[in-house]
Amino acid sequence: MALSALMVKELREKSGAGMMDCKKALIETNGKMNEAVDWLRKQGLLAVAKKSSRIAAEGLIGVQIDGLKGAIIEINSETDFVARNELFQLFVQNCCKLALINKANIDKLKSFHYPSKNITVEQELTNNIATIGENISIRRAEYVEVSEGVLVSYMHNSVSEGLGKLGVIVALQSKSEKSKLLKVGKQIAMHIAATSPKSLNIDDLDKAFVEREKGVLIQQAISSGKPQEIAEKMVAGRMQKFYQEVVLNEQISVIDGETKIKDIIKKLSTDLNDEVIIKDFKIFKLGEGIEVEQNDFAAEVAATAGIK
Repeated sequence: MALSALMVKELREKSGAGMMDCKKALIETNGKMNEAVDWLRKQGLLAVAKKSSRIAAEGLIGVQIDGLKGAIIEINSETDFVARNELFQLFVQNCCKLALINKANIDKLKSFHYPSKNITVEQELTNNIATIGENISIRRAEYVEVSEGVLVSYMHNSVSEGLGKLGVIVALQSKSEKSKLLKVGKQIAMHIAATSPKSLNIDDLDKAFVEREKGVLIQQAISSGKPQEIAEKMVAGRMQKFYQEVVLNEQISVIDGETKIKDIIKKLSTDLNDEVIIKDFKIFKLGEGIEVEQNDFAAEVAATAGIK
């Protein structure tokens, strides 16, 4: 039987499995496409442990809001191809709903009953790895709620309702009319997506992160010829600029380019004659912090030696 690259490509598109796995499946089934798909599925569970060691930095961010409660989750796959798979998208949506129920406890989430099936989320995860043919991991989840007010979400590069590559939830606490809160909340959520603040307030910043930045700025000043005591005084002013870059309430809004976020909230409180506060926010960027090997696709194709 003559095995062609087009046959391997077709099987990969049908199954989501790796090229070498597709090649082997076609060899084992004498090039019969449907049988090759079945062969991959049968072998899938045996390959799950092996796949779990492979880097998964693609996938989707999911956001779910129910009234005054919300959750955001990141579930990774190895390729963007899988993120477009309807089975994977449904898995992310269902897991996000469950993350909302258990307040984003990942371990608890994995033990939950998976919707419409008599298995746990962890078992469904294993099934999806076997069926789709790539490593999939539930990486992280966060939960947020307010006693009164609104939760507002924003999804960048959305692929479906509540699914995309960058997700944000903003919690505005207030007794005011929700429609007016939602409008400003959406603007702030979009701002967060654009600026990726590290914290809500200056006091919330990680102390080690702040000290590291101070150390760098002091060293820069000393390296430019300034004495130690002068360098330390200079840093005080530079740290204010640093805070404006990484602290949400200190940032200048990307919407109007001139007003600090905390001043927008202050004006909103005045206009509504009721205190409005940003209680919390969450932002997930897909694959953030995951080290990814840079693979040469041409070399991967060449690795399928014997295919013409």
